[in-house]
Amino acid sequence: TLLPQGRPATASSTENAGTPASAAVDGNTGTRWASAFSDPQWLQVDLGARATISQVNLLWEGAYGRAFQLQTSDDGATWTTIYSTTTGAGGTQNLTVTGVGRYVRMYGTARGTGYGYSLWEFQVYGETGGTTPTCGSTNVAQGSPATASSTQDAGLAASAAVDGNSGTRWASAASDPQWLRVDLGATRTICRVTLTWEAAYARAFQLQASADGTTWTTIYSTTTGTGGTQNLTVSGSGRYLRMYGTARGTAYGYSLWELAVNTTGGTSEPPVGTTDPYNPNLGSNTFVFDPSTPTSTIQSRLNTLFTQQETNQFGPQRYAVLFKPGTYTADVNLGFFTQVAGLGLSPDDVNLNGHVRTEAFWMGGNATQNFWRAAENLSVTLPAGQTVERWAVSQAAPYRRMHLRGAQNQIQLWNGGDGWSSGGLLADTRIDGLVVSGSQQQWYSRNSEFGNGWTGSVWNMVFQGVVGAPAPSFPNPSHTVIAQTPQVREKPFLYVDGSGEYRVFVPALRTNSTGTSWYNKTPAGSSISLSQFFVVQPGTSAATINAALAQGRHLLFTPGVHHVTEPIQVNRADTVILGLGLATIQADNGSVGMRVADVDGVKVAGIMFEAGTTNSPVLMEVGPAGSSASHAANPTSLHDVFFRIGGPHVGKATNTLTVNSDNVIGDHMWLWRADHAASGVPTGWTLNTADTGLTVNGDNVTMYGLFVEHYQKYQTIWNGNGGRTYFYQNELPYDPPNQAAWMNGSTRGYAAYKVADSVTSHQAFGLGSYSYFNVNPAVVEERSFEVPVNPNVRFTNMVTVSLGGVGTINRVINNAGGTANAANQTVYLTTYP
Repeated sequence: TLLPQGRPATASSTENAGTPASAAVDGNTGTRWASAFSDPQWLQVDLGARATISQVNLLWEGAYGRAFQLQTSDDGATWTTIYSTTTGAGGTQNLTVTGVGRYVRMYGTARGTGYGYSLWEFQVYGETGGTTPTCGSTNVAQGSPATASSTQDAGLAASAAVDGNSGTRWASAASDPQWLRVDLGATRTICRVTLTWEAAYARAFQLQASADGTTWTTIYSTTTGTGGTQNLTVSGSGRYLRMYGTARGTAYGYSLWELAVNTTGGTSEPPVGTTDPYNPNLGSNTFVFDPSTPTSTIQSRLNTLFTQQETNQFGPQRYAVLFKPGTYTADVNLGFFTQVAGLGLSPDDVNLNGHVRTEAFWMGGNATQNFWRAAENLSVTLPAGQTVERWAVSQAAPYRRMHLRGAQNQIQLWNGGDGWSSGGLLADTRIDGLVVSGSQQQWYSRNSEFGNGWTGSVWNMVFQGVVGAPAPSFPNPSHTVIAQTPQVREKPFLYVDGSGEYRVFVPALRTNSTGTSWYNKTPAGSSISLSQFFVVQPGTSAATINAALAQGRHLLFTPGVHHVTEPIQVNRADTVILGLGLATIQADNGSVGMRVADVDGVKVAGIMFEAGTTNSPVLMEVGPAGSSASHAANPTSLHDVFFRIGGPHVGKATNTLTVNSDNVIGDHMWLWRADHAASGVPTGWTLNTADTGLTVNGDNVTMYGLFVEHYQKYQTIWNGNGGRTYFYQNELPYDPPNQAAWMNGSTRGYAAYKVADSVTSHQAFGLGSYSYFNVNPAVVEERSFEVPVNPNVRFTNMVTVSLGGVGTINRVINNAGGTANAANQTVYLTTYP
């Protein structure tokens, strides 16, 4: 039944008296509602009674909604989203939905034109006669992820307040304010909260609800709490519920035996489909080949992709080229945003007779912009008579879990001539022959095997757990050699087993390791069927993604740009999130891209995060603020996770990656603010704004291969104890307009790597920081590394460079080390203190 026709309609605004809200529900397609020319705007209709809604048709005029939600409500105040999009195309949209409520509204957050929102008709179909739901008896908080501002000790964790056991409890530190938060897994209508206090109760507190865990709405407040058991009737909606205490009733902290939450109805999350692990839909930009595919077909596809992607560093196209186990003949020349990978359990299960290479012809041999591509899980046999494989790359271009066969062969990490390249990664890789770094400026090699060793050095070459590494020597040559890797897991990867089932292998955690995880050995780890994954296609809403996560699914992102307007919230321990083809999550409308709860063993791999045009507070957060649980036995790990602020468009984010959890492992990351780019790409000091790249608040966090560049304040801030960084590469922002614009109080500029004064233990090995203040060469950075003076805070092998003598770095670390400037462009320091 068509329900809204002739019913009362209201709107956030109208363009003029001739375009009222009522015109969108009058049944006349020649009249329309139109809003003011701003965001957000909404149109709401009162159906007169509660209804079960099955379809909404939007008949847009030329001024349409690009991003909007359809929402329902029982009272016109608390809303549940039943449909969401950021890619609306206007015209007539017939949308199948599932929802209940007396009120329905279109809530627009981004217009598709410079005008407002305009609807000829707003048609809602369904059945009336439902009653307002009663408050349910199920405690939806029980067993859900819980976090807190603090805990009194390890035996009084936040989770104890939602475990259903009235004999266990959460207790906070003895200070104000304190909070306990529970994630209900989906947006719910909350009708009752029961607090069972221990003797240490709250005299003043609020109950608050939130859709994203950041912006909170108070749904109950008191300053006269008496403790005991409080059964509180409330009205609110949110995925998150927290008790926020502002005044304690005793001299102790806050302590709850149990926090229970009751709701009306179900959740607002959409249904999530299943994945066929034998025939998955990996997206239109994923190409899977098997040995029966004609060689000409494979080569034609590779050539087409390279021609399109050779210079396409700021386009939205993303591609994955995957080879099933077998032998092939192919010349793989990788351009931007292209991943080539084998689908075997071992790299040797797939052998390419030919090349997997990256050249720098498009920049006349200069490879300093060869970013954003990947080669993984393959073996390569060079053609007869050829002995050189070229991997001329800079940042965000991993050569991971690869095998270059033949002791007579060499891999060159630059163009083989006079051009530069500027930073990269070899990990879990076997090179039978020689690695030649040439004019490659800096490089990090981890857990690899070089049959005939390594030759070459410029500024900062770091080898960790590498068999066949050169002898330690710094700065001439600039080789930092660390014998073992203390704790790491390799990147998860997609493979096909003997039955044809697609699975994801999750390598086990390794301790004090050397060499690869696979060569002449059986890899340790676990295997997950792709049936346990939700395969995310571009256009899938964050609500659907979060619904899949709430159902216990892992995520596989297909190649493309995935827009989100609310955070992807990862709450379950051991969740795997894997991207193909450098899949990119763009945070729109000021959203956070992803939040990871303070839980064990989450793995995020092969994902790029991009800032939208509206400022985001942070693009990715690992653990909420105040996280304190130990994850030493099963840390969360980030593998080939890259971040970009600006480039294809103006981008803004105050912070980029914030790590609040303890024991997190970073395995190759590049955090980049665009301050210089190709012609026609918007860049500038006031356009692409971003304060800080990496902020580490957790303890015992380890970074392997960390690249952070061009931020406007500190590039990296480390506040947690026990941190370790192995290889750090940094370029300072190119574009401070003058010294006054880049001052940290009375200090000239900001350090590239700041360890907080409160930190008592930290180690870093092989660090480089470079200046190129090309907008104003008179700009000076006082020091590149700023750390507390403490014998347990140790930095080993540092280099600062004034690139071409453009700009000055006054000191290397604190007040130690020489000045890098036009007269003395490169400065080394081996130890501090």
